[in-house]
Amino acid sequence: MRDAEEFDAFYAASAQRVLGHLSAMIGSRADAEDAVAEAYARAWDRWSTVRECDSPEAWVRRVAYRLAVSAWRKTVNRLRAHRREIAGQQVEASGVDHVAVVSALRRIPADQRRVVVLHHLVGLSVAEIAVEVDANANTVKTWLARGRRALAAHLTDDDDYQRTGGGNSHGA
Repeated sequence: MRDAEEFDAFYAASAQRVLGHLSAMIGSRADAEDAVAEAYARAWDRWSTVRECDSPEAWVRRVAYRLAVSAWRKTVNRLRAHRREIAGQQVEASGVDHVAVVSALRRIPADQRRVVVLHHLVGLSVAEIAVEVDANANTVKTWLARGRRALAAHLTDDDDYQRTGGGNSHGA
């Protein structure tokens, strides 16, 4: 019973955060929902081991990410998402900034997107990211620097586009 209560508390404290992180990393909330649910199910199956990890949340996020990027898994998730009924569901309005950041994240390479999200949204250090993504710290630093530059360029392009009336810098 203690295991169930402990796991329930862990899930309640971390599930929405992990879902948000994974959604940002892979660019699809539907795919993230499926991968996160499966990752938590696997965490429950291995709870005696997972609870002993330095960060059970990082374990779940890493498993969810691996599930989400599997080509087969993506195909299944896309089919499920298209078949879902959306009648009666309320969708939260997203702010302009949120939409711009998510759009820009989708436009940068996956490795860069992943480390940018882990660093800036999750709050992990370069060393922690290196462990989570199984890469050396210098590689993470490179992806992070390139990701920031690419993200900034996409966000600046979008801002310039809106300021100039749809890309027309001559006002005509």
